[in-house]
Amino acid sequence: MKDTINGKQILITGGTGSFGKKFIETVITRYKPQKIIVYSRDELKQFEMQQQWPATNESPMRYFVGDVRDLARLKMAMTGVDIVIHAAALKQIPTAEYNPFETVKTNVIGGQNVIDAAIEAGVKKVIALSTDKAAAPTNLYGATKLTSDKLFIAANNYKGRHDIKLSVVRYGNVMGSRGSVIPLFLEKRKNGVLPITDERMTRFNITLQEGVDFVLSCLEKMWGGELFVPKLPSYRITDIAKAIAPNAKQEIIGIRPGEKLHEEMITITDAMNTVEFDDYFAIMPNSHYLPWDRERFLNESNETPGRYCQEGFCYNSGTNPNFLTVEEIRDLIIKHVPGGEVLNEEI
Repeated sequence: MKDTINGKQILITGGTGSFGKKFIETVITRYKPQKIIVYSRDELKQFEMQQQWPATNESPMRYFVGDVRDLARLKMAMTGVDIVIHAAALKQIPTAEYNPFETVKTNVIGGQNVIDAAIEAGVKKVIALSTDKAAAPTNLYGATKLTSDKLFIAANNYKGRHDIKLSVVRYGNVMGSRGSVIPLFLEKRKNGVLPITDERMTRFNITLQEGVDFVLSCLEKMWGGELFVPKLPSYRITDIAKAIAPNAKQEIIGIRPGEKLHEEMITITDAMNTVEFDDYFAIMPNSHYLPWDRERFLNESNETPGRYCQEGFCYNSGTNPNFLTVEEIRDLIIKHVPGGEVLNEEI
């Protein structure tokens, strides 16, 4: 991994977000990149980040105010860059439904701009972050991310002679992310009533650090054209409630528009092109559109050989064999979620 990162110039779109901050913290702690460029449109967040990681002659940090909708600005920012992590997106489902074309402009057109700028600038590796909502999407956000995934995969087919690899990493909601259920429950526990959309609901679980570590591992092993999915444990929404406020009343409020009972990261159709390894899956591109040596990928892309998924397989949080216990959920919240340490008071 050191050879992948050390001495390289890395640009992160949406770099002032939670993933970007953790990615920068991890890379600066473990490696010695030549430069890390934060590319985002929020000048206040960039100013706040510079208090922790200033842009000095001794520091690898650089900050570009810019929007992924702006192709010319992206090209300028990517000059000399070796690696691009594309994390910029409009992610709030209600916002996307109410502002559909704004979401398309950022998530779809912005994604294509990242691809075009990276190819022209001579970038070597690009990883785009995706979401479980892109698998069999039921809302506009998921549909735009599925489109974006397809764009990044297809770009490997028309890159020409440019020495660039583009891949996608897909995982579910990050534990404790803004707007997610755990911070909501931590707040609602004070009132003694927790709103449950549906008691059957399940989700995959990944911490922010696990997400960063997975992206870094994919950077090292990527061929260009594959979509990586980590193997994760699941949890039941009712177990989250028990872990945070075991004595609180659970009030069923009904599932929200565009929401799924279970997260799905690999559909039955995707599984026909999917290889399973010890700790992750890789959805291979359709060989009709992108030449792909599947047997070589199966045996040489990882330290241990992979295997094809069985017919009818899908990767779904509800049928996942690995579920977290209430105690495990509680420990993870205390360790990884801001404000989760309040649960220590009840031990």
